[in-house]
Amino acid sequence: MNLLLLGGPRFLGLALIEAALAGGHNVTMFNRGRTNPHLVPQVERLVGDRDGGLDALRGRHWDAVIDTSGYVPRIVRQSAELLADAVDRYIFISTISVYRRPVSPAAAEDAPLATLEDPTVETISGETYGGLKVLCEQAVQTVYGNRTLIIRPGLIVGPHDSSNRFTYWVTRTAAGGDVLAPDDKDAPVQLIDVRDLAEWTLRMAEANAQGIYNATGPTTPLTLEETLQTCRDATGGSARFVWVAPQFLLDHGVTPWTEIPLWEPGEEALSRISIARALTTSLTFRPLATTAADTLAWARSQPEPAAPAAGLAREREAELLRLYQKL
Repeated sequence: MNLLLLGGPRFLGLALIEAALAGGHNVTMFNRGRTNPHLVPQVERLVGDRDGGLDALRGRHWDAVIDTSGYVPRIVRQSAELLADAVDRYIFISTISVYRRPVSPAAAEDAPLATLEDPTVETISGETYGGLKVLCEQAVQTVYGNRTLIIRPGLIVGPHDSSNRFTYWVTRTAAGGDVLAPDDKDAPVQLIDVRDLAEWTLRMAEANAQGIYNATGPTTPLTLEETLQTCRDATGGSARFVWVAPQFLLDHGVTPWTEIPLWEPGEEALSRISIARALTTSLTFRPLATTAADTLAWARSQPEPAAPAAGLAREREAELLRLYQKL
């Protein structure tokens, strides 16, 4: 296949490029040329701007476009309309955040969707992200109809993930010592290795799949305790988990999901999304231990960020543990 990727070679985009090349496909990237320009030099790169700077896409044809960088419906509509006769299929990478809160456990693809009070808003925030993605999906569907494939991933993890949500637990448990963890051991966790998501997306493209699919995992329900223990065991760490009462953490201003990744009290249903439809296709998952080990190897090859995007600072963790152990 000849594939067009809207986005740069970072995280999912990079995984898609690598999976496509491994599968013998041709890939063209369209982006502003700012993201990892030194990577994948063998891939054709068209430079432009999604907001009004699409001229580099004119006069070409691809079998499918994969849109990993669509967040504002007005901008997504521009690429969708320009490419309407230039691609056979539009694959839009959306998110499970499109579902209206509160989300029902085991929400499937037909669950109620988020809405925006002001559908013209273009500021992306925690409050608008899901609603904007809904409108992006609708913009693509309006142009492409049954030539549309919409994929709604949950938390994407693995090598090259700069969000630090999963990487935090991998690197922290590998470092050993007392590790603060919320005593919410049975809290559900859903995630998908970026490579599994990319490879499945390519298989769906090859099959000319259409429709909407939730894409997270694994097949068997996973708990917070199982996730953290797997991270520790897979990375060879000697970490000792100190399971701290959730209320203590909240009382001390600890921010779920941001300071303590994978833990989101009150939002458990977002980690119980139904993937039954995707499981009837070719979606598969590599072992979580493999993802953890590979993520650690990647993290150790990178410069340590001055301020990680997520996770407790070690000083903050030590202070919280000291206070908790005094109770």
